[in-house]
Amino acid sequence: MKLLLTSAGIKNTSIQDALVGLLGKPIAESSALCIPTATYAMGGPESAWQMITGRASTPLCELGWKSLGVLELTALPSIGEEQWLPAVQRTDVLLVCGGDVFYLGYWMRQSGLADLLPSLHEAVWVGVSGGSMVLAPSIGGYFTGWKPPTGGDNALGMVEIGRAHV
Repeated sequence: MKLLLTSAGIKNTSIQDALVGLLGKPIAESSALCIPTATYAMGGPESAWQMITGRASTPLCELGWKSLGVLELTALPSIGEEQWLPAVQRTDVLLVCGGDVFYLGYWMRQSGLADLLPSLHEAVWVGVSGGSMVLAPSIGGYFTGWKPPTGGDNALGMVEIGRAHV
């Protein structure tokens, strides 16, 4: 999986150019799935709707995708994989909205998406804020309000976080 980790979405030309470079084709020729899950735990349904409809201040869904779907992780455990797995496997990009990092990580694990990510070699993960931080090894409590049933501050640990040398 290719990663484009942002704090505020596709806000400028250089970030958009980086996205197109990772996709290897124009946005208008690319399919996307929006994952608004983290937004519910921090901003509620109205914030999720704003992300999906392109009315949020963090541009993702409104970029002119060839196709755009919504992948709500909380729904996935209650439906068969045949209903959602093919869409994930054929998508070009996962647009992962910001919000509560622990909530997002929990539902990524519960839905099975976390286990699937390493097999998505050509897909691009575009994270916004919490959608970026969820890939880190751990997250401090400052960035979350929801407490996972298992406790702790572990995120998914899919990227290494280096120490800055001063």
